[in-house]
Amino acid sequence: MNVFVVFSLGGIFLILITTFIIAFTPLREFIPGYSSSQLKRNATELAIKSDSLTIALKKNEAYIKAIQKVLNGELEYAKFNKDSILAEADNSSETDMKASEEELKLREEVTKGEEEAGKKTKNKSDKK
Repeated sequence: MNVFVVFSLGGIFLILITTFIIAFTPLREFIPGYSSSQLKRNATELAIKSDSLTIALKKNEAYIKAIQKVLNGELEYAKFNKDSILAEADNSSETDMKASEEELKLREEVTKGEEEAGKKTKNKSDKK
């Protein structure tokens, strides 16, 4: 009976040590499905760079289209300005940022609540 208990406890102890070694060391990267932190960091950096390049590409395409209009004579040269072309490319991606009536009501309630909370904390600090 004692031999059985010793082997059982030894097996459980061995399983626990193996689990902790794999979970808290770089060995976990060898398990399928786990990726290294360096790989995740590189993927994030590449995603940010690709977004930046996409925006720059759109601006350059708008600039080239405007130049083609000037060269074809569809646009007067005096009206041609690189900054205005880039501004038009930026404006196309704008969204409606106006606040709705519900949002305005919520903002009013929040400011009232903050004012009341500020008065309460001021009164408490004056009493001390």
